[in-house]
Amino acid sequence: MYTNELARQQRAKIRLAIAFAATGVAILIALALVQTFPRPVWLWVLFAAAFAFFEWNTVEVNDKLYASPSVMVIMTAGVVFGPESAVLGCAAMAATALLTADDIRQRRWFQPMVNLGQLVISATVAVGVLVLVMGSDEVTGSNVWRVALASALAAIVYGIVNYQLVLFIVRQVYGQRNLQKWSHMAQLIVPYLGMGFLGGLLGAAYLLVGPATLPLIGIVFFTGYMAFESYAKLREAQLSTLAGFIKALEAKDLYTRGHTERVAYFANMIGEALGYNGTQLEKLRWAALIHDVGKLAVPRELIRKKARLTDAEWEKMQAHSHLVEDLLSDVEFLRPMVDIAANHHIYYDGSGYDGLPDDEEHAPTVEASILSIADAFDAMTSTRSYRLALTQEYAFAELRRCAGTQFDPEVVEVFITVLEASGERYGSPVELSDEEARRRAEHGIGHSHAATESPHMNLNRGTETPSG
Repeated sequence: MYTNELARQQRAKIRLAIAFAATGVAILIALALVQTFPRPVWLWVLFAAAFAFFEWNTVEVNDKLYASPSVMVIMTAGVVFGPESAVLGCAAMAATALLTADDIRQRRWFQPMVNLGQLVISATVAVGVLVLVMGSDEVTGSNVWRVALASALAAIVYGIVNYQLVLFIVRQVYGQRNLQKWSHMAQLIVPYLGMGFLGGLLGAAYLLVGPATLPLIGIVFFTGYMAFESYAKLREAQLSTLAGFIKALEAKDLYTRGHTERVAYFANMIGEALGYNGTQLEKLRWAALIHDVGKLAVPRELIRKKARLTDAEWEKMQAHSHLVEDLLSDVEFLRPMVDIAANHHIYYDGSGYDGLPDDEEHAPTVEASILSIADAFDAMTSTRSYRLALTQEYAFAELRRCAGTQFDPEVVEVFITVLEASGERYGSPVELSDEEARRRAEHGIGHSHAATESPHMNLNRGTETPSG
């Protein structure tokens, strides 16, 4: 099956590479027949070098989403080249960036060929919009703002076309599962719009003042790059913080390894089925990644205990867990995720670890309910220090049995439906009751299972080790 998938991907790559490369070349030839090449050539070379440089040094601002101020270079050049040469000049500029440093290092052929097509198409459509909106009038002080607005609109068109083409290529090759919705897109679209607007102003400034503006234009280009780089470094620092928590937790508890990632995957699966956007999904995933961090403050002997916890041990576990939650809530970017992680302990009916009476103030959010179900499912279908993994069917039955009390019934059904539709299976292939799984684990029987995770299941108070 794996070999068949690789063969399918290879065939898709060949088809797309040929189609996109041929389209890019055809567009360039067609444009060369209807437009003149920009003059002076040295100015085109300067803009082309800037575009290629920024494309070679794109930064990751989201999951597999890379950004640079190259769109600003395109808009500036489009205004400078004028209506007779703008589309051809910018499309040719885009073609110079088909090859990246990673392509050379990894000897990749697919990416350069599809890049040729998608970059030329994006530049042609966007600069075509720029020329159409800007008109053929000479740039003067009276129409500078129209030029700038035309550039802002063209920049958005460039981003949309480029995004849709990349999305199409990735889906054709890797399928839907490997795509993750992007988060905080407003924070990226607004700067993108601003860079297009600014690119138009820079182009107008060059036409009004002359080559003396080139140093200023270069400085603005690099300022735009630094803005994206700063955003990327902040995001990288946040992800490194989460990764550090996970590594520290895995070092303390062998059974946690892989658990947080699986819970994040299940939570993301449910969120997508419920129609969550990229920002909501990211918050849900990050909440899943930190939901067990409270165990860092829990004594190791409690975490690794094979037998059931006593009431005193249970209370000690809870106290340590909530202490760490309070500490993490002081980290600004983690605060929304900590709220979800903390509330996933609360039952759907408003009760919680301590069996609190029904109270609307204690009702969990939908995000907390999603995390609770994802965590409980992985707890049941993974082997732990005090219980072997249960089957997927058993886990489904338990989720449904506790729906309406511990779990949100709607979210339970959504999760079961989407997981069954995926064809994926988790848990033991051997049917065991919960008591039998515990008995074998406590007596050291059947530890050949390789699955590992971090505990949380709370179907019956005191029968499972709680997570942080």
